Amino acid sequence: PSLVNAARTGRDAGVRGQTIGVPRALLHPSLGLRDDVRAVLASLQATLERAGARVVDIELPHASHAVAAYYVLCTAEASSNLARFDGVRYGPRAAQAGSIGELYEQTRALFGDEVKRRIVLGSWVLSAGYYEAYTRRAQKVRRLVARDFERALSSCDAVLMPVSPEPAWAFGQKADPLSMYLADVFTVPPSLAGLPSLSLPAGVSREGLPVGAQLIGRAYDEAALVALASAVEAIAPCAPSPPSPPLPHSPPSLADASAMAPPASKPGER
Repeated sequence: PSLVNAARTGRDAGVRGQTIGVPRALLHPSLGLRDDVRAVLASLQATLERAGARVVDIELPHASHAVAAYYVLCTAEASSNLARFDGVRYGPRAAQAGSIGELYEQTRALFGDEVKRRIVLGSWVLSAGYYEAYTRRAQKVRRLVARDFERALSSCDAVLMPVSPEPAWAFGQKADPLSMYLADVFTVPPSLAGLPSLSLPAGVSREGLPVGAQLIGRAYDEAALVALASAVEAIAPCAPSPPSPPLPHSPPSLADASAMAPPASKPGER
């Protein structure tokens, strides 16, 4: 309820008097940022300024290293947390296992490719020979990224960045895990710094695909972030997204679901 009230209050108050920080040095084609995504963000900035907000330049010098640090730390955490899924205490127990070794193998064979990839990489960066070279350095980068945001948010109310360096891609279009990891270049820094962030529609690409912007706020101040995002959303120059193509196997409609539902039991019936 408090966040709902914050959204209503923010929409009524508008963005006048708010200071929005933009890390212009980070919005560079070298990070994969497309020109039309940058143009959508520039249009949103101009709209904010016309509505009375102040847009200022900020520096996030270590944010470009956040993806590398994040995928070291998150794979290390995944490897550690998923080690418990052995079919004994956690995870499904394989009924046909003839030994404890087979039980482990059959249980962990249920993991998908991405989960296995993260377990292997996480086990590697946590190993004795590589912990100092990778995990320890990634922890230091995380602290530097958090300090950058702390310094930036001391002079502005929120940070504005794209959600992704490119528009939404078609399902199955990207099969390379590395390219999908790099698409997180703008969303990983606030997560690494432990800050709340909120995405909202900002416009469309030259193909008519949706482009999102994100607002990043101060730690433990989600209400202020939601209030500001509500005000921004009310004035964002976002054209309606094109209708999505039908899925190969569309889910049943509510009418179909009602027809398939079992009849309601009468009082006293089981």
